[in-house]
Amino acid sequence: MLFTHRADAGERLAEALRHLRGKDPVVLGLPRGGVPVAFQVARALGAPLDVIVVRKLGVPHHRELGFGAIGEGGVRVISEDIVLGSRLGPQDIAAVEHAEEAELARQATRFRGERPRVPLDGRTVIVVDDGIATGATAAAACEVVRAQGAARVVLAVPVAPPDAVARLGAAADEVVCLATPHAFRAVGEWYQDFSQTPDEEVVLLLARAAAGPGTRPPGPTAAVEVEVEVDDGRLVLAGDLALPEGAGAVVVFAHGSGSSRRSPRNRSVAADLNRAGLATLLFDLLTPDEEADRANVFDIGPLARRLADATAWLRRREALPTGWFGASTGAAAALWAAGEAGADIGAVVSRGGRPDLAGARLAAVRAPTLLIVGGRDSTVLDLNRRAQRELRCENRLEVVPGATHLFEEPGALDEVAGLARDWFTRHLLPS
Repeated sequence: MLFTHRADAGERLAEALRHLRGKDPVVLGLPRGGVPVAFQVARALGAPLDVIVVRKLGVPHHRELGFGAIGEGGVRVISEDIVLGSRLGPQDIAAVEHAEEAELARQATRFRGERPRVPLDGRTVIVVDDGIATGATAAAACEVVRAQGAARVVLAVPVAPPDAVARLGAAADEVVCLATPHAFRAVGEWYQDFSQTPDEEVVLLLARAAAGPGTRPPGPTAAVEVEVEVDDGRLVLAGDLALPEGAGAVVVFAHGSGSSRRSPRNRSVAADLNRAGLATLLFDLLTPDEEADRANVFDIGPLARRLADATAWLRRREALPTGWFGASTGAAAALWAAGEAGADIGAVVSRGGRPDLAGARLAAVRAPTLLIVGGRDSTVLDLNRRAQRELRCENRLEVVPGATHLFEEPGALDEVAGLARDWFTRHLLPS
């Protein structure tokens, strides 16, 4: 393997593009896999990032053969030789273009939202993908970019076969490729992690780049929130990922029984953490069908594995110090998972939790653990006091006076958020 993942490839590609830093470049990522690579390049060069949406126009009876390409802004590139050789009439061309225009518009809106395209007129434009197999899409992207007004086109990729790089020299003014192995079969074999890049990740990275340094209004740290699909290796779970610019750590939430990622209490705490510069992931621990069986809510072992798998999924995308915030049975899942051998968690916070359900795992927890309980939640308070005696890690029990189990009293949830914020920033962020 040459690259650990796309972010690693992007960082290394950025080093090879340092000579363009003072050229006022624009970086364009080919969706989807090229955008995580392009994000790292744009960040290193201090350049704006955008997506280049290109649709190849395939010959109707031979789709792999492209007779042209279209791009945003009405850009249309046609190869007259292929049109003549394939005996395509005006109606054939119009039918293919019509179908591809609809998909082009859908993708552009999905990825960029209402933000306008970054202007390319007279600029040096770096077109980035995660790798090249045949080079057809990359060549079309270079032609579209040039038609949109770019003064100089640079094609940059981590890996490609030598013959493809040679052909692309005619489409771009400069081709930068880190590796050109002769024994080339597929781009994915040169990555340790070449998992599919979902649309949500593209949207998130483009939004983060658009809200980059110097573009945010003064005040609390702005967080970009997107819906994500958390793939734990067994099934896909819905989630909400919020990433403040420059986030130094991330907190993954494990909700309690009868709740979900939409929990207003957890979302309130998450918003406070975002304002402190901490990223947050709230996701559904159970599918709708699983929630119908109440026994699943109290099956702590599988919930703990799901939390750990979701965290591993997140780390493949955001390599940040990680903490867990658990509520009720979600706290038991967090402590169970934190007691697993090799658990690499920086801190755990339990809100109104059931740490007793983690059983013998409590003694194996090494992450600093904060237990928060309402003063009027007498049964759960007693359970937390007993559990605290089992913990062998750094720990603290905080009792919020006058609060019941759901912390619905005025100011109670604010105190929870403040305690969690201080605990996570102390243990996850550099001093």
